This record gives sequence, C-alpha cells and structure tokens, in this order.
Amino acid sequence: MTHRDGAAIVRLHILSKLRSPYMIIALRMASFFRPEKKCCRMSRISAKWEESRHALMTKLFVRLLFAGWSTVEKLTKRVIFFSHKSELELCKKVHRLVQLYHRVIIRDFIYTIPLVLLSLHVRLQYFYYLQWSGKGYPQSPDSDWYIRYAQNLIANFKIGSDMNDIMYIGYNLLLTVLLALVKDPVTVLLIQAVTASLCVVLVFKIARMLFNLRTAIMAGIFYAYSWDITLWTTYILTDSFFISLLLLSVYLLLKCYRSDKRIYKIAFAATALYMLVFRPAGIMTVFFMLIYIVINLDRGTVLAFFKKHRMAIGGGLVAIAAVCVWVYAGGKLDSLIDSMQFNAKKVLYNVYANGWVYDHPSPQDHKFRPDYTINILNSLILSFIINNWDHILILYGKRSIAFLGRWVWTTDLTSLAGIKRFAWQFLPTVLFMTATVIAIANKQFRKASIVWLLVLSVFLFCILFFIDGMFRYKAPGIPFIAIAAAYGADRVIYGAIWIAKKLTGKLLWNKGKYSL
Repeated sequence: MTHRDGAAIVRLHILSKLRSPYMIIALRMASFFRPEKKCCRMSRISAKWEESRHALMTKLFVRLLFAGWSTVEKLTKRVIFFSHKSELELCKKVHRLVQLYHRVIIRDFIYTIPLVLLSLHVRLQYFYYLQWSGKGYPQSPDSDWYIRYAQNLIANFKIGSDMNDIMYIGYNLLLTVLLALVKDPVTVLLIQAVTASLCVVLVFKIARMLFNLRTAIMAGIFYAYSWDITLWTTYILTDSFFISLLLLSVYLLLKCYRSDKRIYKIAFAATALYMLVFRPAGIMTVFFMLIYIVINLDRGTVLAFFKKHRMAIGGGLVAIAAVCVWVYAGGKLDSLIDSMQFNAKKVLYNVYANGWVYDHPSPQDHKFRPDYTINILNSLILSFIINNWDHILILYGKRSIAFLGRWVWTTDLTSLAGIKRFAWQFLPTVLFMTATVIAIANKQFRKASIVWLLVLSVFLFCILFFIDGMFRYKAPGIPFIAIAAAYGADRVIYGAIWIAKKLTGKLLWNKGKYSL
C-alpha cells in the first residue's frame, strides 16, 4: 500500500461521513476529490487494512468536526500516511471547511426561528381570542392604578416620594413612554405579548450556554407553552416585562463570562440597575445574581483588584455613606420610610396574623392567636416574628407546599385518574429535582447555579411575604424552572438510552452466538 492509497482513504472516508452537499462541492472545488482514480486505488487496498483503520478514522473525523486542530494533529501522528506534509495540509483545509460549514449552516437560528413562531402562535392566539370573543382583557385594581399613574405623568411629569413612586419608577416610566407613543393600552398588551414571545430566544441561549442543545430546545418548548407566561401578557402589570428584563439580564451576565467584550458588562450593569427600580422583587433578584457573581469569582483576581483600587473603593464607600446620612438626616426619605413601614404592618396584621397562605383567606390557612407584644428593640416587626415564631414556621411550611401549585391541595390518590393527574402535575418537580442532583454530581452546579439561585429568590419572596392567589409572584421563576426541568428531562432520556444500549448489548444475537 502506497502513501497515495492512504490519502485516498482519508478523502473517501471524510466524504462518506459528511452529509452536506455543500461540503462535497467545496472539496471538489479544492481539487481534493478525484473520482476517476478512486476505484483503482481502492482495489489495491486490502479489506483487512481498511477494517483496522475504520475505528481510528471515525475517531479522527469526530475530532476533526468538534475539536481544535491541535487535537487532530496529535491524533494524526498515529497514522502512517499522515507523515507527509501535503496530507496534513489536506486535513487542515478540510477542518477549515468544516468550521465554515458550522458557522454558516449550523446556526442557532435554525432552532430559534421555529421556537419563536411557536411562542408567537401561543401568545397571540390567546391575545386575539380575548379580543375577538368579546370577553375583553382581564383587569385588576393594580392595572388601573398603573394606567392612571402613567397618564398623570404624561400630563404633569412629577414623581412623588411614596414607596410605589420610588420602587416602581422603572415600570412606571416604561409604561408612560409606551402610552405616550401608542396611546392605547391594548397596543401595550400586544407589545408585551410579542416581547414575551421573542424572549424564548433568550431562554434557548441561556440553556445552551449552561447545558446543551437538547436542553435548550426543550426549555424553549416548555417556555413557549407556559400558561403563566401567556396569562400575564394580558395584564397591564409589571410581571411580563419584568420576566423579559430578567431573562435579558441573565443572558448578558452569562455573556460576560464567555466574552471579553466590554459592551456585555456595561449592558448587564445597566439592566441590573434598572431591575432594582423596576419593582421591589428586583432588589432580591439582583442580590441573588450578585451571589452568582461572587461564587464564580477568582479570589486572586478579586484581591488583586481591591488591592490595586483600594483608595478609589474606600473613597467611593465613604461618599455613598455621607450621601445616605445627609439624605436621611434631611428627612428627604421620611415619606418613603413611612410608606414602607405601613406596607410592612399591612402584611403582618392582614396576612401573617390571620395565617393566610395566599393573599386572601383559604381553607389551607393556619389559624392562630397572635402575640402583638412589642418587646424586641422597640420594633413591631421583630417582636411579632420572634413572639410568634412557631406559628410563622408552620405558615412558611404551608407556603412551601403551596408554591408547587394549587393542585397540591386537590390531589386525589384514591382513584386511577387522580394518580395519573398527580403524576402529570408532579412531573416538573421531579425533573427539577433530578436536574439538581445530576448537576451537582456532574460538577455543573457552580456554572449553572444562576438557574437555581433565581428560582430560590422567587421562592423566598413568596414565602416571606405571601403567594398571590393567581401565583403572580411565582411567574419570574417559570423560565428558570423550565430550563432546569428541561435539563432533568435530557438527563433522564440520556440515561434511558444508555440503559437500553447496555441491555440490548447483552442479547445473545448481539454476541454472535445466534443469527436471526
């Protein structure tokens, strides 16, 4: 066997593995493929030699497609006929063509376009159903307040110092701008629905960066069919735009770790700051995002940064402290503090004291006689929580169960239909827990912990305050629950296939003992 015979094997093997006609055309144009000499060369190669090289060539091709050239070059040193420089150049050129193929043909938009169309279909179908059915779009007292506030800002731009003015200023300004541009609240709902639909791309990108392509596709499908996401696009409330903003912020955060471009860091900082004033839940959300940043920081880099900029950091902290003292001493935040204390008392006396699991009475409430004694640091909140800690823990336990969904209270395990319904409704929780265990076992949890941290932030917000009767405050966690559940489903499917292969490999006919 000659050196050229080996080169012919390389060409033919690569062409047999490459399914794309574009690659074959490219190889023809590069004069790598000479069919007129194929038959005569192949005839001189023994079947035994070809069989012995098949496994190695398959491995080479996989490395050629998915690995860097350095890995391929190391592997090719084990092949006799690659010792010639021209054949190394051949593989380099083929590798470049494969990379070009992946950059041009195999792109995310091949997957994201169908997901976007599916998400648009689901959201807009419900949007136009409400419009054409005559039922109209759902209303809530909060929706009326937001619309009136935005209209007042358009007529007379003046922002007060109340809690709702300051802590919702981000959403209030956004709604004001939208109403100033489109005038009609229904058009705002349409913009909201389209924005939520397009965010399936962010879900796909986040899942792919953290896990893999299969997880990204399944997460996109779960998000597209999520009823909670669809429902809140039909309300003039903070929820839908907040979810979109949160997904954008997480995407930019992950891009900061994958790219050295400064634009991603600036954009993430801007979205995170905007989230702080979008609604109160944004404060807790940004806090947990900062935890993710701290978890993934290199200690040496952080210490070096603080050591290098210690004077600037110290001066900045002193300046911030001075501004806070000046603002507080000047009484400029008195109305904000008073309104926050008033809302805290409302939660304590209306929700906690009555043992409400949700924001209204329900059969699952924990009834108890609260102790209102103020004996801890002259603080009503601390005194109430410490004096009633045992009942509050029971209340937190019930809210933890209620966080799964209303179905937990209506579960019927006495009938086959009830068991099937329970299995279907409990499946997302099983997949979520499966993903958690496997991510820890595979040492992926640190990299992907942003998913679990944001779900935890939503969970704690619902437990500490209350769960909305329509699970409105759970909605920001839905995309990340979908991502984790998709990863759990992917690992379950992978495990099932692996077990099936192991079992079928033990069959007698696979061992050559019998022929069928």
